[in-house]
Amino acid sequence: MLATLFSFLTKIMHLILGIGTPQAFPPPLPAEEESACFLLAEKGDEEARQKLILHNLRLVSHIVRKYYSGAQDPEDLVSIGTVGLVKAVDTFNVHNGARFATYAAKCIQNEILMYFRSRKKLAPEISIHETIDIDRDGNPLTYMDVICSEEDVADEIDRKVAAERMLSLMETCLLPREKQILMMRYGIGGIKPQTQREIAASLSISRSYVSRIEKSALLKLREAMGGRS
Repeated sequence: MLATLFSFLTKIMHLILGIGTPQAFPPPLPAEEESACFLLAEKGDEEARQKLILHNLRLVSHIVRKYYSGAQDPEDLVSIGTVGLVKAVDTFNVHNGARFATYAAKCIQNEILMYFRSRKKLAPEISIHETIDIDRDGNPLTYMDVICSEEDVADEIDRKVAAERMLSLMETCLLPREKQILMMRYGIGGIKPQTQREIAASLSISRSYVSRIEKSALLKLREAMGGRS
């Protein structure tokens, strides 16, 4: 019944928000705002709770698109994964310092795994090599694949969210020269990564000056990210 309800709500969200692609999802919340929402949700603030769910829907979509793209019922998997996301929001302990993306990815994967177990009507003794679906290339997807992918998914999502936020902060926190040097140094935006010496030659400045600008820019971004390395 709960899955049916979320299937309906998810389809309505897709229609209203136009979230057919990851780029159209509501963006991840900044760390400080996310923590504040969890604290409010703990006190029964339903608006904060809904905000946490809405701004983490891209995590559900990413997991389904990456690991279950060949499934016959991807919309149902999004609905099931959304149930896992809601459980994650309702049970996450913001005080223990863990990353919500890591915790939520596990809850989403567990919910999908339980769905497959229920659908296949498996016995209590379940083989981790049991085929539960077929991927886009026609290869079997097993429980082992799902179990082994949990941490990888969480880490990948966390890196992607951090990278998106970093790019946004580069636009707002850095001077044009600082942004240019970071882009050249780390190959951002399709640029080939270059050494400090190569950048210095290209911009007709000293290598030590490039180094100072790079360190200053990285420090600004680190502080803007809340002091996280």
